[in-house]
Amino acid sequence: MKKILILVSIIIIISYVIYQNGSRWLLRIMALESGSASNISSASGSLGPKPPYKNGTYTGNSVDAFYGNIQVQAVISGTKITDVRFLQYPNDRARSIAINTLAMPNLKQEAIQAQNANVDIISGATDSSNAFIQSLASALSKAK
Repeated sequence: MKKILILVSIIIIISYVIYQNGSRWLLRIMALESGSASNISSASGSLGPKPPYKNGTYTGNSVDAFYGNIQVQAVISGTKITDVRFLQYPNDRARSIAINTLAMPNLKQEAIQAQNANVDIISGATDSSNAFIQSLASALSKAK
């Protein structure tokens, strides 16, 4: 009986780890398929040299975040991301407002720090995080 409990515990732990990292790997695969591999970095650093961006303001695609669209604008100065502005985000429900009020500053800060669209998904704001990543990646592809 102890062996079965240990085996079940191990399976649960492995499943949890795969579940937690699955979305990050899925995003990386999606970015590779869409041709934005230069925007993806691994935990140990970028997959290649960080591309210098052209100075200017670039608007990303509007992306469905389930309860509304998210669209961002990337501001590039000195070939670096200096600001990310939210042009659209779900804000017609109290829950959407609460979620996005907490998620948006964190997503923006991570993007500026990473200098690309590879940011961590905010727990509780998965749809908004995924839409942010896609919109920012499209804006940055215009800035190359």
